[in-house]
Amino acid sequence: MIRANIGDIGNFLNTGDVKGSPLKNIKLLAEDDHIKLQGTLHKLISMPVELLGNVAATHDNRIQVHVTKLSVLKIPLKGLLGRLHITVSDLFHRNGMPGVEVSGNDIVFDTLKLLPPPHIHGQLTNVRVVSPDIEEVYGNAEGAVTRVEKWRNFLRLNDGTIDFGKLTMHHVDLTMVDLSDDAWFDLDLNNYQSQLVNGYTRMTPDAGLQIFMPDLDSLPKNKPAQNISLEWLKHRNLPPPPDLTAK
Repeated sequence: MIRANIGDIGNFLNTGDVKGSPLKNIKLLAEDDHIKLQGTLHKLISMPVELLGNVAATHDNRIQVHVTKLSVLKIPLKGLLGRLHITVSDLFHRNGMPGVEVSGNDIVFDTLKLLPPPHIHGQLTNVRVVSPDIEEVYGNAEGAVTRVEKWRNFLRLNDGTIDFGKLTMHHVDLTMVDLSDDAWFDLDLNNYQSQLVNGYTRMTPDAGLQIFMPDLDSLPKNKPAQNISLEWLKHRNLPPPPDLTAK
């Protein structure tokens, strides 16, 4: 199973690498279990358009979008629109577009031709919108996907040696656990130390290490770092720092 952010796909379609379409300023969104496309179509005049469609996998490993709604927005000239006859095929070049096939209200995408590498090869068995992403399932992994979705996100490292900060761990037994219930583990390798400081760590009975880490965007802003000072160690009756007792 893989997921791709729907907004990122829309950004790629706007880079200019995908040519041959009269549709510009593309914006892709997730709306419930549908995909919404907004853009500017040039046909005699430039006009904002919006389509809504549901997604499915085809037998030949392509992604099909069945358009359930196609609207031209903010154009009050009903007579003009009547003469334009906007259809799904008008969104693409008449000579075709690599990786895109239009038939009636169906748009079929070949991701191997349309999107840049790396590419996934295998039998595509299911496609669905899981906001804000589009999810593709290959093979008979549907049951495994259902089970794994119940798991908490984690990253487990075993054997070898790892250095982080001033610490070095040999015969690695390290598990990093996502404290959030998000679909993704927001582990930022450039700022992981801030996540460590605002999370908490425990040793396992086998001398392993478990690190519980918050998402980067949930870290407190402008919070001073709490340290165990020598002055605190000298005074038995002083309470411990509040961020220690809160964990």
